[in-house]
Formats: sequence, C-alpha cells, structure tokens
Amino acid sequence: MNKKTLRDIDVAGKKVLVRVDFNVPMKDGKINDDTRMVKALPTIKYLQEQKAKTILVTHLGRPKGKVVPEMSVKPIVEHLSELLGEEVLYARDCGGEDSRQVAEEMKEGQVLLLENARFYAEEEKNDPKMAEALARLADLYVNDAFGTAHRAHASTEGVAHHLPAVAGFLMEKEIEALSSAVGNPQKPFAAILGGAKVSDKISVMQNLLGKVDYLLVGGGMANTFLKAAGYETGKSLIEPEKLEVAQEILAEAKTSGAEVILPVDVVAADKFAEDASSQVVDVNNIPAQAMALDLGPATLKVFAEVINKAKTIVWNGPLGVYEFPKFAAGTNETARIVAEAEAKTIIGGGDVVAAVEKAGVAEKIYHISTGGGASLEFLEGKSLPGIVALQDR
Repeated sequence: MNKKTLRDIDVAGKKVLVRVDFNVPMKDGKINDDTRMVKALPTIKYLQEQKAKTILVTHLGRPKGKVVPEMSVKPIVEHLSELLGEEVLYARDCGGEDSRQVAEEMKEGQVLLLENARFYAEEEKNDPKMAEALARLADLYVNDAFGTAHRAHASTEGVAHHLPAVAGFLMEKEIEALSSAVGNPQKPFAAILGGAKVSDKISVMQNLLGKVDYLLVGGGMANTFLKAAGYETGKSLIEPEKLEVAQEILAEAKTSGAEVILPVDVVAADKFAEDASSQVVDVNNIPAQAMALDLGPATLKVFAEVINKAKTIVWNGPLGVYEFPKFAAGTNETARIVAEAEAKTIIGGGDVVAAVEKAGVAEKIYHISTGGGASLEFLEGKSLPGIVALQDR
C-alpha cells in the first residue's frame, strides 16, 4: 500500500482526529449490530496504548444537515465505553465550542466521540470552514472509515488538507484486500455479482472483464442478462434500457476470455411477495405469468463447481430476493459454498455480509468489507477521495 498508515507516524501524546464509520443499525435507541465499531477497535486501542488523545468523528443515519435527536451518537458513546472498558467522553457538537473545550481537557489515552457529523449541512458539502474547525481540534488526522471513503465530505476529505493524514488499520486492511483481489489476483479469479439492477454493476463488470476468469451473475440483474441472451423471462424484473449493455458485456466477455455464468434454473413465483407460490423451472421454461425470484438448485451446482475451482473470489450483491426468507436460499447456500471453498474470498455489500453472518461462516471469509458503496466503487476502478487525500509513503 502506497499510503502512509498509523505505523508511519509518531502519535505519542498528540491529539489525533480519527474518522470512524459508526453508522450502525439502531432500533429504539439500541444498537442492533456493532460490527463496524468492533472493527475499528484495533486503531482506537493502538492510539490509547501510544498515549494519544483520540478524538473520534462519525456520521449516523441521514439527518440531512439537521439535528435529529434519535440520530444522536449518545448510545454509541455508551456502547463504546463498554467495548473499551472505560468511559468515552462526549461532545455535544462536531468541531464547535463544546468539542474544543472537551478536547482541551483530555488526558493522554482518553477517547472522545463528537456528535453526529451529518447534523451539519456543511459536512456533506465538504465546507472548508467545517473541515478547518475539525482540524483545529487535533495535531494529526487518521481516516479509518472505508465505508465513507468514496464521499468527499468535510470529515473524510476536507480535513485531510489541514493536518498530516494517514490511514487507520481498518482502512489499510480494506485497501490491501481489495487491491490484491483486483490488482494481483491468484487465478482462477471468479466474481459473483448480484443485486436488483444491472445499472448498479455495469462499471464493475466492465472493469473486471479483463481480469476475471468467471463472472457469476445472480439476483434481479440476472433476468436482464437472460433476456439479453434470448430467453423469455415472464414477468421477472428486467431493465429494458440495459438489454443492449448486457448484450455488449456478454460479447465482450467472449473476446476477453471471461466466462459469464447465468442461471440455468430459477425459483419462479406468481407474485413478488413472501407468501407467493413458487416452483423451480428451467430458464427455457419460465411461465409467462411468473417472475424469477431466486436461483434454482441446478444453478447452485454450477456455481459450486466454479467456486471450488477458484483461488480468488469477489462477491457483491444478493443472488435472490433476500429480504423474503423463502427466496434467500440461493444467497445463503452460496455463502456456505464460498465459506467451504479454498479461495481467498472478499465480500462487500450489506445483504451478502448479513447472509454470511447468518450462515455462521463469517470467520471463514478472508475479508468482509465494511463499505458497500465504497467497495463497489473500488471494484469499478475509481479513485476514492477519502483515500486519495491521505499522505503517500
């Protein structure tokens, strides 16, 4: 990795502003899943051991630049205190008077969490004044929020222009895992792409075509590819305006030597609903009044053969209508197959991460990315502003 990390700078006794991604799912003021917090602990604990004064900044939800009390970070302050086994300090604003006062009184080794950065419209506008206000709190800046690295916001990109800026341990791990997969994969290299829309994944497919040996396509987007390949797809969700692009990708794959693997059978339902009646049908026989909502068992067999041959796997997006348990089998079964495979597997995107965790196989996966949108843009070959802004080695 050509970006400086925490290990490359001396943080002892210094005030260090750390952008974390604590945008955790919450219900009734309680945290449902603290994975993102747990993954940031190595960076926070390292700073504590080095006797730094650690000032954390995060966003939570989408308050759209206004103060929304139920999106306050207070429950996160409490939970982080439990995780660290000591009191985490709290500031009522993000870079304002309270932040300055609390930061000023900090002792070495202490941790402070500022209020939700997105309570301020200036955050998402990357307003230089907000970036400067945050920078004034600290001597150094660490970005450990890969999940927001694709956004040029005041706390992710702007502030890096005012302080020496380096990557935290989680950011470093994310960059290294994704770079090795895309830049220097062990072959055979298989990409599994799902999700509802082809439009979300076109750039990823185009960027990966010259690199992958196999492209396994599932989810709603597979219907558009099946239609483009000449199959009748009944009432399945398709994107008519993307049929031409799908045909181009199929043609391009032939010349690049990548094998595109589409479903050979699907679970077809009479309606888009949890209680739909469904049957497994060959892709040649999808009934005119039915819609494909999941992969069929024959497809899963084909997928398993490829996955078991692969040395590197990248997977983004669910392979069926994952929110309905009845049509989650394709995604869940693929999670199991991938976990049992020998390949180095990198997974991104909320639904797939949830499937892997639900299947109890998360610890068998080489790398689970904390950033859905960011990992997608990385796979597209885009530069992420939050990473670009960090100092080069």
